[in-house]
Amino acid sequence: QVQLVESGGGSVQAGGSLRLSCVVSEIGYCVAWFRQSQGKEREGLVGIAPGGAITDYADSVKGRFTLSRDSASSALFLQMNNLKPEDTAMYYCAARSCLHGWRSLEPHSYSYWGQGTQVTVSS
Repeated sequence: QVQLVESGGGSVQAGGSLRLSCVVSEIGYCVAWFRQSQGKEREGLVGIAPGGAITDYADSVKGRFTLSRDSASSALFLQMNNLKPEDTAMYYCAARSCLHGWRSLEPHSYSYWGQGTQVTVSS
């Protein structure tokens, strides 16, 4: 079973930056970042295919968040700049088989989830 471990969350002021990490126990899966704030549905932010192709970013984070991957390991990173209070959420990475395509950011299509890391942005 694929295991994912996120880290790097914390509390920052608006305009600040954080870098989240996700270590995936196996290669060959489509992996994506999601977030969920209280009372809202889980939102797909960006994903990456095993070959390195990156999906579109969610409009809410486009231009501020950047996904990258360490090619020597299975670690993924989410660099988050110019953070806003509305970015406050639990952030998750998740993995799935790419059998039915690599672009989907639908949460229900992801089989394996990390425990999440909390990001809190104060105004």
